[in-house]
Amino acid sequence: MASVITDPVADMLTRIRNGINARHVKVPMPLSKLKVRIADVLKAEGFIEDYEVAKQAEKPTLTIQLRYDRNRDPVITGLKRVSRPGLRQYVRSDRIPSIRNGLGIAILSTSKGVMTDREARRQSLGGELVCTVW
Repeated sequence: MASVITDPVADMLTRIRNGINARHVKVPMPLSKLKVRIADVLKAEGFIEDYEVAKQAEKPTLTIQLRYDRNRDPVITGLKRVSRPGLRQYVRSDRIPSIRNGLGIAILSTSKGVMTDREARRQSLGGELVCTVW
């Protein structure tokens, strides 16, 4: 019997967190468009090395390649799911929080796509506050 994931984004963040704690290089997970867009933002902001999408498999997967510094310390020190299926968190552009005084990012799902807090502020867009990364 297949397991049903009620919150795919929380599952993604947990897999990344567990991969970092276990010092894995790559973390596989089930594929979804939102996860790919979140991976795009994480790559653009330098939190992950890269990601790859494997659609030809029986079950399509997204594999994220984690990033570590020279001392083999993870670049991502924290991930937090903010909006969740049972309690969605929406913010206006002027209410987007600053994460760790600008050292972290908030990932928002807006009407113009998934983007960082800085990009959303620049475009004066609000949206669903998906997660924070630092």
